[in-house]
Amino acid sequence: MTESNQRPPRGRRQEAQRGSGRAASSRGRLERLWGAVPGAQRWAAVLRGRLSEPVREGTRREAVLRLTGTSAVAGLLTAALVLPWVGGAGLVAKDTAAAFMAMPGDLEVLPLTERILLTDADGDPIAEVAERERDVVPLDEMGPWAPAALMAIEDERFYEHGGLDLRGTFRAAVRTAMGNTQGGSTITQQYVKNLLVEQADDKEEVESATAQTLARKVQELRYAVEIEERLTKDEILEGYLNLAYFGQNAYGIEIAARRYFSVPASELDPAQAATLVGLVRAPSLYDPLANPEAARDRRNLVLDRMVDTGHLEAREAEEYKNRELNVDVTPRAGSCFHGEQPFFCDYVMHWLRDSDVLADTQEERDRIIERGGITVRTTLDSDMQEAAEQAIEKYVPAGDSAKFAAEVLVEPGTGRVRAMAQNMRYGFDEEDLGTTSINLAVDYEDGGSHGYQAGSTFKPFTLAAALDAGLKYGTSFNAPKSTSVSGMRNCEGGRMATWDVRNAGESDGGRHNMISGTKGSVNTYFAQLQKRVGLCETAQMAERLGVHRADGEEMGVWNSFTLGDQEVSPLTMAGAYATFAARGTRCEPAPVASIRFDGEGGREVEVAPDCEEGAIETKVADGVSHLLQQTFKGGTTTGLEIGRPAAAKTGTTDSSAYAWFAGYTPNLVGIVAVGDIRGGEQHPLQGVRIGDRYYGIVYGATVPGPIWQATMKEATSELPKEKFAPSPKAFGDPSPKPSGSGGDGGDA
Repeated sequence: MTESNQRPPRGRRQEAQRGSGRAASSRGRLERLWGAVPGAQRWAAVLRGRLSEPVREGTRREAVLRLTGTSAVAGLLTAALVLPWVGGAGLVAKDTAAAFMAMPGDLEVLPLTERILLTDADGDPIAEVAERERDVVPLDEMGPWAPAALMAIEDERFYEHGGLDLRGTFRAAVRTAMGNTQGGSTITQQYVKNLLVEQADDKEEVESATAQTLARKVQELRYAVEIEERLTKDEILEGYLNLAYFGQNAYGIEIAARRYFSVPASELDPAQAATLVGLVRAPSLYDPLANPEAARDRRNLVLDRMVDTGHLEAREAEEYKNRELNVDVTPRAGSCFHGEQPFFCDYVMHWLRDSDVLADTQEERDRIIERGGITVRTTLDSDMQEAAEQAIEKYVPAGDSAKFAAEVLVEPGTGRVRAMAQNMRYGFDEEDLGTTSINLAVDYEDGGSHGYQAGSTFKPFTLAAALDAGLKYGTSFNAPKSTSVSGMRNCEGGRMATWDVRNAGESDGGRHNMISGTKGSVNTYFAQLQKRVGLCETAQMAERLGVHRADGEEMGVWNSFTLGDQEVSPLTMAGAYATFAARGTRCEPAPVASIRFDGEGGREVEVAPDCEEGAIETKVADGVSHLLQQTFKGGTTTGLEIGRPAAAKTGTTDSSAYAWFAGYTPNLVGIVAVGDIRGGEQHPLQGVRIGDRYYGIVYGATVPGPIWQATMKEATSELPKEKFAPSPKAFGDPSPKPSGSGGDGGDA
C-alpha cells in the first residue's frame, strides 16, 4: 500500500490556513450579524438567566427552557460561523454581542508539561522524571496519519471553519438541552478544554473546566474564538496532539505511539494512528491493553471515517480493519524507578524541590517540577559510580539478604556528589528483603533513612576540637582497657554522670597521645581527650563541620558523643570529612551542576558550590589530615592503602550494629556504611554470612574498608595524585612516641 506512505490530503487546508482566524474576527462584525439571527433579541435575556444552570434531567418544560437558551447560544455561534461569507447586512444588537466579546478570551497557553531529563556530569542521560509523561514534537514530526485520523473522527472541517462548527454545535446544543451531553466540539474547542484542565492548579479548577453547564460551554467557545485569532490551524492541531491524554500515562501522540506500538509518531501507519486517535474520547473504554475488542471496533470506526473524509482509500481501510491490533508495549517511564540510577535520581529530585536554585519559593519550585521541560546536569561521575557499584557488589552482593552497604563519593572544595551507590535494589516490595525505596546514603527528608550510629568515625571531630583549642599531638593520657570519666558538662552547663568506658578490643594499656590513640582508635584515650577539650566544644565542632542527625532531630550531647552514638547519613559524614580534605572549607553536598530551561531558549543556570571558607582553621584541618594518615601506618586501616596519599578512620558501633569506613585523598572523599536494613541493634553484624563469606564480627576494616579501597583505587585513577599539606608546626612533633606501649585499643 504505497499510498499510505504519502501525506493524506487535508481538504482546503491552504485556503483555510490563510484565513485561519477570520471566522473569529472583531466585535464589530459580530454585532452587525447578531441582529440577523432569528430570536436573538428575544432569547438574550433567557440565555443570561440560564447560563449557570447545570445540565440535568428534568421536566419537558425545563428542557424547552434549556433549548431556548441554547438557541440563543446557537444563534450567536451562527453569527460567528457565517462571518467569512456574509457581508454587512443585518441589524445591530450591541449589548448581547458586546457581552460575549467582553467575556475573558485571553487564555494563556503555557508550555506543556514535559519530562525532566537528568544527565551525568558528561551530559549522558541517566533518568527521566515526569508528572505527566510527554514528549512534545512539532507537527511535521508526527507523520501524516495521526492528524488525518483526528480530523476524520473529531472535526472533518477543521481547516474550513473558524473554530465553531455550526452543524456539530447545533447537534450538541439540542442534546445538551435535553439533558444528554454530547460531543460535537471542534478540535479547537477540545484544545481549549484540555488546556484548561492541563493548566488547572487544583481539583476545583479541573471541575470548573469540565463542568456540564452552558456557562462553561460559552466560555470555552469564547476562548476558542480568541485562540483561532492568535494561532494558525497547524499550531492548534500540533498543540492538541501534544496535549491530549491517550491513557496508560501517555500524554501526547509521541509518547502514545511509543507506549502502545514502540515506534515514534512519525512511523505510525493508518491503523496504529486510528487506534491512538480513537482513545482521546475515552482512554479507559478504548484501551487496547485492557479492552482490545472495544479498541478494535473504535479503530475500525476511525478508519471508516478516514475513507469518508478522503484521507484513505476504501480498499486500504479494509485491509487495515482486518489486522489485529498488534500492540507492542514500551513500559512506562517518567520516574526514578525506571532510570539507570534510581536512588541518585530520587536524591536529585528532593534536592530540586528544596533548593532555591530552581526558584525562590516552594510553590514556584513545585510548579516547575510539575511542568518539566528542564534538563538537569548532575554531578554524577559515571566511572566513579561504576567503581562504587562494582566494589559493593563484590563484598555485599545484592540479593535476598537484609544486609546493606551504602557508599558516597564527594569532591572536597565543591561539595559535588560524584557517586552514590548501594546494594539494595530499588523497589517497593516489602516482602523482598533485598529491595527498598529508601536511599540509604541520605537523610530522611531527602528520601533516606533515620540514619545509623557512626562509631569511631566521630573521633576526628574530637581531634579537630582539641587542635582548635591549641592542644598538641603530644597530648597524652593513661589509657587502659577500661576507665571512668567524670565531670563532663553538656552545652546547657549540666553536669554529666560518671562514664564507664572501655576499649572494643585487646589493649596493652599505657599512655597514648593523639597519634597513637588515633592509630589504635583507643576509646579510653578519646574519652579523656573529649573531657579535656570539652563535651560541648566537641559537639559544636561537629556542627561546624556540617554534622547533623539524619532524622532531623537535634544532636544529643552526652558523654559518648566522641564514640559516634548519633544517627547520621553517609552523605553527611562525607561532607564533614570533605572539610578536612579541603583544608577547612566546608561545602554543602550537592548533586546538581547546572539546570537548562528547555522552554526558554535553552537558558542555562550554573549551580555554584555552596561553600564556607574557614569553617575551621586551615591548620586544624591539616592537623586532622596528618593524624588520619597515620592509621595506614600500623593502625586500624593498615593494608587498605590505595597507592596514593590518603587519610582514613574506621568505625564500628556497640555490638557491631553498624560498621563504617571514612577515607579521603586531597581531591576525593569516600564514605562506606554497612549494616542490616531491619535495624542493626536487633540484627548486629555478628555471626553473619555476607555473600560467600562468614564473619564472626564485622569491623570497619573488614567489609567497609575493602569496599572503600576497591572504589577509591578506580575512582581516583584519572585524578591528579595530590599530596596533603605538611603537618602544621604549631602542633609539635608530627611523630612523637607515647611513653607507654600503646597497642591496639580496638575500633569502636
